[in-house]
Amino acid sequence: MVRNKHIGGRLNRSSTGKNQKAGSQISSSKDLTPPDKPAEGDIPANSPELQTISEGQLGFPDRVYLLASFIFQNHHLEKPPAQRLVSYGKGRALSLPRVKDEEMQRTAYELAFNTLKYQELLEDIMIDSCFYLTQPMPDDQMCLVAVMLYDFQDRKFLPRERQRDGEIEQEVRDVEKYLLRFKTKLAASLARCRIKHDLLSIECILPESLKTKQERSSSLPLYAWVNTLESSLDEVQSVLKSAGFSQVKSIGQLEGETFCQDPHCGDILVFPAQLKAQLYTTKLLSNHKLIIQDKSCSLGPQAVCSLLPEEGDVLMLGCFSGLTVSHTACLVAEKRKGVGSNQPTVYVCVSDRTDAQREELQQAVTAMGCRNVKLIPEVFQSLDNDDKRLQKVRVILLNPKCSVSAVSNPVDFILQENGDTELLQDLSQGSIAPSRLQALVAQQRKDIDHALKFPRVLSVVYSTCSSYQEENEEVVSRALEHAKARSEQEGEPKQANFRLSPSPFSIPDDAAGPEETEPFFMLEPSEQSNGCFLAVLSKEPEPVVKEAPRDVLVRANAKGILERIGTKKEHHGHTNRMKKTSHVPNSQPQFSAVKNGETKGSNSTSLCGQEFTNRRPSLQGKAKAMRVQVSKNTGSSSFSSTKPGNITPKRSLSPILDIPTSSPRTHSASPPAPPPPTPAVRTRRPPQEPLKPMVLVLPTIHFPSFFPAHPNYNKWRDPAQSVPLSRSSGGLSKDAMVKSRPLF
Repeated sequence: MVRNKHIGGRLNRSSTGKNQKAGSQISSSKDLTPPDKPAEGDIPANSPELQTISEGQLGFPDRVYLLASFIFQNHHLEKPPAQRLVSYGKGRALSLPRVKDEEMQRTAYELAFNTLKYQELLEDIMIDSCFYLTQPMPDDQMCLVAVMLYDFQDRKFLPRERQRDGEIEQEVRDVEKYLLRFKTKLAASLARCRIKHDLLSIECILPESLKTKQERSSSLPLYAWVNTLESSLDEVQSVLKSAGFSQVKSIGQLEGETFCQDPHCGDILVFPAQLKAQLYTTKLLSNHKLIIQDKSCSLGPQAVCSLLPEEGDVLMLGCFSGLTVSHTACLVAEKRKGVGSNQPTVYVCVSDRTDAQREELQQAVTAMGCRNVKLIPEVFQSLDNDDKRLQKVRVILLNPKCSVSAVSNPVDFILQENGDTELLQDLSQGSIAPSRLQALVAQQRKDIDHALKFPRVLSVVYSTCSSYQEENEEVVSRALEHAKARSEQEGEPKQANFRLSPSPFSIPDDAAGPEETEPFFMLEPSEQSNGCFLAVLSKEPEPVVKEAPRDVLVRANAKGILERIGTKKEHHGHTNRMKKTSHVPNSQPQFSAVKNGETKGSNSTSLCGQEFTNRRPSLQGKAKAMRVQVSKNTGSSSFSSTKPGNITPKRSLSPILDIPTSSPRTHSASPPAPPPPTPAVRTRRPPQEPLKPMVLVLPTIHFPSFFPAHPNYNKWRDPAQSVPLSRSSGGLSKDAMVKSRPLF
């Protein structure tokens, strides 16, 4: 049996109903509460009482036996009347005496738990030795007999050390006197039972699972996280080294006065189990700078801290202690340290706790220096998204009540983490009853289903200390399926669904390859730590739809976006063309340069009209052919007698005539049909060609006063050529020629 454990805890469960005998025991044991209560976590290492409890061979104080008998009475295995060998009375669910000494309370629970393990063997000894039939003791005291008999045989039936007079409990002394009187018969009966069952020791009668846990509990190291609100990791390490501790690299190297850093959580330090008393001498525990707590309780807060966004609060619910709440509040406050004055708030659902337990939790949080914790007394199932307190909650930490089947030291864990003491009877037998397991799973499903209903929550961290798949993988998988079915039924968007996210903890280097791909984080129970299961359920991001460019154009065309863009471009192009031609007067003749010295006259109105607009796209591709056609047409004109080079243009050409145009058609040939209109396309300007000699064609000017009798005057005008050119042919009409003003 292992009793040398100093992990403090508190009894958080109170029961109602007690028989008359139990009431007399409680009234006679009113001095179980010591007059002076030591500070929390500040148990002096040299306490005489602590030394007496730690020395198992010397026994325990009377008050420990009496408190252990109450615990055994409430949790022992009650057999049917036909199979019952020993009756423990009818008193059940007794109200335990209030004990302020946490170490005494833990020792009493440990003693009662060990008695539950060997209940059947102890009953066989009492019957085989005739102790139960010959001793005149009431049934209500048989619980005290069983507890003291277990400790008596564990001490090899040696008498315990004499206690101080102020600690005497008469009932305990009477039972001890009867046991000492029957010690020979009891020892002989124990030997016969070992021979009957072929046992080397009484531990061999336990199931294999219980024996394994019992062996592991003796070597479990101490895990302690650094309270960064009161200190820092560097400061704590410096104090430890100055006190004689040396730091090693891994847990396997812990030996003597050493410590190391946890491979998963950077703010956790690990120590050998026997160094707790020495840690108190450093004042780190009493000053709340170093908090001893099981590692499985620290993984959830670490995951919450890594998932919490910059602006967001945390909601905690389930079964946990004030230490877990303080660790969560400490981590999120440290994460937001220096970013802003507003710290994230940690809301805690405490609907299943008594007023005393709520006050105790608040005191623990205050002692740790946490000021960002708020308690919610309402039941979690009654909370919804409309609650004003939960508008900024982004992460939920769910630590439901579980079977604690992955914990090697269940008594210490249950007491420290406000666990369910009703599990002690099942845990003492090595397995959980199916009915109790179903009740736990039903409550776990309700909690996680409701946690996934909050639309503003981004992640839910689900953590247990169970080794059953029914409480771990099956609960999470079923919750995800229900959340998906609910979103499809209610028409919620796809981003409201949750999915499993990778674990935020790094995988050790020696981990096997397949374990790295597991969607859950599972810490198997071993000699180095208890077991733990953790799953992170994160909200799916909004799906990104990837479309081909063709699909994008089709959708834009269906919405009319392309038509509006085309209309704007066409209007913009027409406006630019109007601006270019607005500065040219309609009444002035324009000039066009033609290759090889050929020219043609045209009116600005006609150039800006239909002919220029319709022909411009086609002329760009056939510039050379047009220039040849112009030379042919101008060769037959009567205005081509002027030699090139005699006249040079004095005006700059219009910007709209930068490209060559076709020459006007002769009056003798019928003008061909204009080419079909083509849409106006803005083309690139061709390269500018060097200017060559040009011919300036002027309208006919009459000089009656200068040449009155010139014999060849009429030769200048050919009647056949006096037909006015049509407007469509690009020439000048008779009216335009008459009305035009001479240049000289």
